[in-house]
Amino acid sequence: MTDDEPGLADAVDRFLDEADAAFDQYDQGYADADATVAVLRSHADDLRDALEE
Repeated sequence: MTDDEPGLADAVDRFLDEADAAFDQYDQGYADADATVAVLRSHADDLRDALEE
């Protein structure tokens, strides 16, 4: 295991938690599809940034 793997694992966990929250907001009617996709894209960008670090 490299030193980068724990940081990446944390980033993946954070992404999954944030994605679940975005889906929950959508499912409960608090966000529309466009807003949910925008949130997911932002979280995916954060995950990509963590991967590149």
